[in-house]
This record gives sequence, C-alpha cells and structure tokens, in this order.
Amino acid sequence: MAELVWTIAGSDSGGGAGIQADVKAMHSFGVQTCTAVTALTAQNSLAVEEINAVSSEVLESQLLALEADLKATVIKIGMLANSTQIQLVAEHLAQYKSRWERPPVVVFDPVAIASSGDALTEEDTLDALKKYLLPQVDVITPNTQETQVLTGVYLIGPDAVRDAARKLRELGVKSVIIKGGHWDYPNGYCIDYCWSEGEEYWLGNEAIQTPHSHGTGCSFASSVAACLAKGYPIKDAFILAKAYINQGLKVAQRFGEGRGPLAHAGFPEQISDFPQVIEAGSWLGDELEFAVSEEFNFAAGFAPVGEELGLYAVVDSVDWVEKCLAEGVKTVQLRIKQADETTLEEDIQCAITLGEKYQGRVFINDHWELAIRHGAYGVHLGQEDLDSANLVAIQQAGLRLGVSTHGFYEMLRAHNYRPSYLAFGAIYPTTTKDMTGQIQGLEKLRHFVPLMRETYPTVAIGGIDLTRAPQVAATGVGSVAVVRAITEASDHRQAIIDLKRATGES
Repeated sequence: MAELVWTIAGSDSGGGAGIQADVKAMHSFGVQTCTAVTALTAQNSLAVEEINAVSSEVLESQLLALEADLKATVIKIGMLANSTQIQLVAEHLAQYKSRWERPPVVVFDPVAIASSGDALTEEDTLDALKKYLLPQVDVITPNTQETQVLTGVYLIGPDAVRDAARKLRELGVKSVIIKGGHWDYPNGYCIDYCWSEGEEYWLGNEAIQTPHSHGTGCSFASSVAACLAKGYPIKDAFILAKAYINQGLKVAQRFGEGRGPLAHAGFPEQISDFPQVIEAGSWLGDELEFAVSEEFNFAAGFAPVGEELGLYAVVDSVDWVEKCLAEGVKTVQLRIKQADETTLEEDIQCAITLGEKYQGRVFINDHWELAIRHGAYGVHLGQEDLDSANLVAIQQAGLRLGVSTHGFYEMLRAHNYRPSYLAFGAIYPTTTKDMTGQIQGLEKLRHFVPLMRETYPTVAIGGIDLTRAPQVAATGVGSVAVVRAITEASDHRQAIIDLKRATGES
C-alpha cells in the first residue's frame, strides 16, 4: 500500500502553488495524497485577487473525515489563513501525536507571502504560529524571508543561518531546513541548509535563472514530506527535494501573462539536477568560510577500475581471499574488523600478493596505510573514513578507491571525491553489521543505479544471498557483493557458480 500524506493548505486557482502543487509533487514521489483545504484563493500568474478562508467548521470536518479512515504517515502544512485556523490545526496535531499508534511527522512550510509579493494571511499570525503550531512541528522549511520574520535574524552569512535555525528549535521545531532561493550568497549560487538531530547539512548549486518559479516553496516542502513518508532519512529528503526543484525550474514555462509555475517532472534521476554536498575545503565551503582541519587531505579523481566489478566477495581472512580468487571471483575485499595487530600487516601483504597471482582485484577495507605500503590494487572506505584517511596519499599511490554509501546524500557526498566505484547498501538487513535506519531496499536501489551508472561502476551490498541476487541484478547494478553467501555455504565452489549464474556473470 502506498504511504498516505496529508496536505493542509490553501487552493491556488492558478494551479501553480498550494494544494495543487502539493498533490503533483507528492505523486512524483509515489505517495497517496489527502487534502484539507484552508482557503480558496482567487489568483492567477499576476496577482492574488482574493483570499476566501474556509470556516473552522469546514476545515475541522475535513480533518475529522481523514482521521476516521485515512491516517497519515506525514502531514504537510502550508497556508493557514488566520490565527483561528492555526490554533485549530495545532490542537488536532497534538491529538494525533498523543492518540495515534503511529504519530505523524509534521512538515510545515510557513507560507505567508506569495511569489507575486502578495500577503497570504488575513492578519498577523506570527504570535499564533509561535505559540500554538511550531511546538507541534517536526520539520520546518522557511525561505530566507520567512526565516527572518520568524526569528528576527537577518541572514548575512552561515553563522546567521545557524543562529536562526537554533532560534527555530527553541520555538519547539525539531528539524530545520532553510531554503536559500532568495539568499544569493555567494553571488549567483543557491545555498540551502538543514539541521537535524545535531547534524548540519549544506547543499549548493548555481542559481537557475528563470522567472517561472511559482510554487517552489510548496513543492519543496511536499517533496520533503513525501520522501519522509517513503522512509528516507531527512538528509536524503532534503537533497531529493532540492533536486526536484532544480529539475522543475529548468523546464518551467509561462502559461499566463505573469510568472509561470514550477514544472513537475517526476522523480529526479539526472545527476545534473542534484546539488553539491558542501564540505570544508571545497570551493563553496571556502566561500562560506567553513573551517578546514589541519589534517585536511581532500583528493578527487582516483584510478579507474575499467569495468563493472562482477561478483564481489567481502571476506575476513586471507584463506577466504584465496578460495574466492581461485574459483574465479575477480573482485574480493579483505575486511578485517577485529584485527590482530601482530598479523594484520602480513595478512594484508598476503592478500595483495594473491590478487596479483590470480589477476584479481583485491581491495583492502579501512587499512589504507598498509594498502599503500604494499601496493594494493585498491582501498575501500566508509563515509566516516573520508574525514580521516589521507586521500591525497591514496590517490598519489595510484590505488583505486571504493566508497560505501547509504542513501542519496552520502552518494552525492562521495561524488565529490570521484572514487573508482560506489557501493550502495545495505539493500537488505544483515547480521554482519547493525544497519538500523539504513536499509535501502530494491525500490531505492532502482533510483540509485540510473543516477550513477554512467559515471561509476556500481555495487549493491548488504544481506544479498542466492535467492535475492537475481532481483538485485535486475536493477541494473553493475556488481553484487556478498558477505556470507559464499563463506557460510556448505559448498563454496558451487555457491560461487550459482551466484555468478544468478547475477548474469556466466
């Protein structure tokens, strides 16, 4: 069953924003949308002519009907026309959160001003928003102007953005996404910011020059809501929503005499639509004056592997490295998590020698210094290792680099480094590592592969066995990595034959 998302917002008679934009954006991400209309606006591409707020009785009747039969995973809130509506919606949200077996996640786009410049509320609703609604909000998505109105912080730089996000959290909001479409800092770029659970995320891309941007705020928040309902973590919802907007702005067109609406062009699958993950040391990071650590060793562009990697065995001993290579597995990773320091270097050296003997690709997990010292074919690193490993040394030694990713944000972060291949996981739950909250599944893998396969060899890993391998291979991923499917098989030779056949390698 598709996930249910509600949108509580106003109707835009022009069709570009409000409820109309919300439904289009949510459907692009494959969720079912229910609506509760707060106001009927009379507007076109030139102006908002009139706001006709629905009565409290009419709004409440919609909420009661939905609650009785169609409970939401996520509730997105847009335009609320007056303080009475704000208080009513806040009261219902509080009840949902206390009564529902699965409390909904609440995403709030604080719509106050239309892109035409017209006010969208009947009165000053600021105090009611702060007092009643914000304590019920899980994710808020203001633009720079709305952020300044809500917090009093003028966004003159990254520290001010962080300060504004902190003030919003003090008002009760759990996570903050500040959209930078109106920020223009640095000049000519669009920078977006997200804070959630102690982590911050910055995205940036060159500003897309088009006058046809009506409905971007509604569509962005609706995309975030839909992605959260689909089980994406907020950092993935953030980057997917941004890519969705970039994609829509590129093909937006005029329909009336004024500004045209954002185009709704489906799930984003072109890497050119995705923003850059901004890190310290990058050009945008420098422009934003991000602090760079003394041990900064950023490098991008690693030696290629030349082709897809085929059946990929991840093993924890030299003995298994040789068993796999001897049976024709061309790519093997030595992953020793509980290393015996007295034998670790000898094990790595032996594994590298075996790779040369069998003309296979042997990657060394984590221990990049020893891999360099003994001339390994390649190194495989996790996301956290990118902050500590000497990537310059790995690159200069000519080693290939593989990087693990768990979702869209990490995938785009890894893209900054231009590694030799990308690994996507965990596709299924696995007993070898606690991957709580990071299970991707086949649906997400089907989105990862077309996004990256033109640029990198791709690998799927995590919980894959003989029964699952054909479905994984059918996504188009270039390589299937297995951990236990070979080493725990009763006959590892037959297991390798079967896995190769199941993944189309032989």
